[in-house]
Amino acid sequence: MKITNGNLYLPDYHFHTGTIEIENEYISLVSAENHIMSNSSNLEPDNILDAGGCYVLPGLIDIHLHGCMGADVCDATPEALHTITAYQASQGITGICTASMTLPEQKLIPIMENAAAYSNTLPCADLLGIRLEGPFLSEAKCGAQNSAYLQKADLTLFETLQEKANGLIRIVDVAPEADTDCQFMQTVSEQCKVSLAHTAADYSTCQKAFTAGASHVTHLFNAMNEFHHRKPGLIGAAYDTPACTVELICDGIHVDAATIRMAFQLFTDARIVLISDSMRATGMPDGSYTLGGQTVKVCGNLATLNRACTLDSANSSNETLAGSVTHLMDCVRKAVSFGIPLESAIRCATATPSHCIGIADKYGYLRPGHIANIVILNPDLSLRHVIIHGRLIL
Repeated sequence: MKITNGNLYLPDYHFHTGTIEIENEYISLVSAENHIMSNSSNLEPDNILDAGGCYVLPGLIDIHLHGCMGADVCDATPEALHTITAYQASQGITGICTASMTLPEQKLIPIMENAAAYSNTLPCADLLGIRLEGPFLSEAKCGAQNSAYLQKADLTLFETLQEKANGLIRIVDVAPEADTDCQFMQTVSEQCKVSLAHTAADYSTCQKAFTAGASHVTHLFNAMNEFHHRKPGLIGAAYDTPACTVELICDGIHVDAATIRMAFQLFTDARIVLISDSMRATGMPDGSYTLGGQTVKVCGNLATLNRACTLDSANSSNETLAGSVTHLMDCVRKAVSFGIPLESAIRCATATPSHCIGIADKYGYLRPGHIANIVILNPDLSLRHVIIHGRLIL
């Protein structure tokens, strides 16, 4: 396959008019102004796709989502994973890292086993890994996580789950309060990304965690103490740790537009990972759904969990935000509508997450040797084509 006349999003994080050639499931040649990258055998492409006037970019990578279209990774069934990966692919998200919830070990194990046994099939997004969002979190900032199953960071449990997942756990979320001596974080950071999450820890405690091996922050601004000029907390500690990446939910609900613009100034697109944090109601009508075994009500773009004891509120009432109902491509569009440059928003949904979970050698860029997961957007950012593993699926 050859894609011609497109505005290619190249590894310098800018657009250049040019051509891409695909052989089998890999990109074999990228040719644009002052950019020629090739390991092509000069085979004549069997079909040509004219992308004139369109944006051509790597398939989006969402490293934090729970579900969509009525399915959740915690359902622990092949059907649920197929539903999730098929819907994501249809929206231009070609790689995902699904997130579990705070649950007891006997429920987490089948979730891991189901992911390990899952086989990627077209036309579906690649299942690139899974993450443990819980149970090693703080009750003070548990948000929509079920506090009944919270526990201290347990290396034995993690190793059991990683074994059941066949090594697929790429991120583990940890509140410093759940690992006060940082031994868990120090050990686990040698195997996967450790992300600070759902925590009320102060600046110095978070800095200690970063020094021990944590290098990521889960949904910045949400489920953590607010930034204060005398108590900078996790947000300040993350800013002061240059190697730390941070997640942002740009759904127009979780973080205000002005705060998103400020975050991009503070952390830059090299450190921000756009995520959806989407739940099973994504792509579905308004109504009642579940997340981690708890009831969530959905109205428009707002998903909330009623719980009188919560400390985090969506507004002045006792409503806690419970994930989002927006997929990552719409989060990119929303970020652009908030004033984030398109090139920056795309980097935060492709290259930066690929580096975050250690797959940048094959995903997140348009370069020879990379998996040909490619999205073509119309000038208005509507979806035109999706290519997964070199095959046009949309």
